[in-house]
Amino acid sequence: MKTRTLVAEAVGTFLLVFFAVGVATETFGFKLFGSSVSAGVVTTALTFGLVLLALAYTLGPISGCHVNPAVTMGFLVSGRMPLQEAVGYWVAQFIGGIAGALVLFGVVSGSPDYSRRTVGLGADGFGSSSLVHLNVVGAFAAEGILTLLFVFVVLGVTSRIATPGFAGLAIGLALTVVHLIGIPLTGTSVNPARSLGPALIVGHTALSQLWLFIVAPLVGGAVAALLYRFFYAEDSAATPAAPAAS
Repeated sequence: MKTRTLVAEAVGTFLLVFFAVGVATETFGFKLFGSSVSAGVVTTALTFGLVLLALAYTLGPISGCHVNPAVTMGFLVSGRMPLQEAVGYWVAQFIGGIAGALVLFGVVSGSPDYSRRTVGLGADGFGSSSLVHLNVVGAFAAEGILTLLFVFVVLGVTSRIATPGFAGLAIGLALTVVHLIGIPLTGTSVNPARSLGPALIVGHTALSQLWLFIVAPLVGGAVAALLYRFFYAEDSAATPAAPAAS
């Protein structure tokens, strides 16, 4: 496993968190769109999808651009990545996610209107932290299903039998769709590395609920891999490094 591969995963996760979680903080924390929840949802969803799309084509040839532990879980369970390599990816992704959140916090805390308690940092949540006050069971199910769809798309479009050249576009659109439905429910994680950094900085409820946004996406990623193995049985030797991520 090359050093530049792990650096690419860390940098990619850093950029995803800084830009996409940054937009979430601006729209829902600073309320730049006022009371228009729909405008915030659409803007944030598009940012996540577009940033990932750009990263998939940029870092895909280097590391596969997973930038998401759930995606790496999917590659591991599907047999497209060995455990040792997956562990390296996970470490790099969590480091990148924490670094992205720290730098974002350093930037937004320069505003006199910023407060970790009232503005936050785009952290995910359920119950009172959910726009629709979704309970823990609903939140776990939502995160698992949303991650399942996303990781299944990633595995499918990066298989050897997929149409070449369109993987990044499909992955970016899939992440956008996942956020459109997921933001009102949980804020949308589908990516433990995306959730860890903001929760560590904001603390309190976000930190106590973090377990769900680590476990549920990993479960969803594993189930997606099982579906992939069923539907793409002939592609069991698919190339492990391909554009992916959250």
